[in-house]
Amino acid sequence: MSKRANHLPTGAPLRVQYLQQADYLDIWARMKTFTAERSSETVDEFWVLEHPPVYTLGQAGKPEHLLNPAEIAVVHCDRGGQVTYHGPGQLIIYLLVDIQRLGIGVRHLVRGIENSVIEFLQAEGIAAETTPGAPGVYVKGEKIAALGLRIRKGCSYHGLSFNVDMDLSPFLGINPCGYEALQVTQLKDLGVTLSVQAVAAKLIPRLCGQLGFGDLVDER
Repeated sequence: MSKRANHLPTGAPLRVQYLQQADYLDIWARMKTFTAERSSETVDEFWVLEHPPVYTLGQAGKPEHLLNPAEIAVVHCDRGGQVTYHGPGQLIIYLLVDIQRLGIGVRHLVRGIENSVIEFLQAEGIAAETTPGAPGVYVKGEKIAALGLRIRKGCSYHGLSFNVDMDLSPFLGINPCGYEALQVTQLKDLGVTLSVQAVAAKLIPRLCGQLGFGDLVDER
């Protein structure tokens, strides 16, 4: 059973932006600008969206984990982790959070994100778990949610990808997250027929509870 990350405050304000489907490079540039320009008074934000098909390779990512990218674009980005795939039907939540102001560390942030996904899955009747040394959430050894973060001046960006109802075949073109033969799964294949938007609506309150957010400034 998941637990709330320890020593987290409650009631911090949050803004949630729903961006629908958006180009990866554009959103990445916007995240970097937001983080570079934010001040100690800037309200934290979650950006909720989907991406067109794209492979992303983390800052220390190894090209050999790209097995057969075919015609899908590959972006070398500044998040942690190795290679993963984003595409329509996958829920993306980017967490632009001042973790220094919240008084939490990266481990608390990662644990809170993982726990929120595990809680969501438990509510849908699905047992899920984490794997030591391999951030993300797994169902019977198959990965359903991946994490990749960047911390700059005490603030996070990038975040969570959660497989909902998508074409999983592009994962065959990579070693997902740098693990050879790692299998992936999605909610649809586990019998949960929720839309990406419906999953976001159920998951965001759990993220807020895990990370100490209370008041939504606005949702747009």
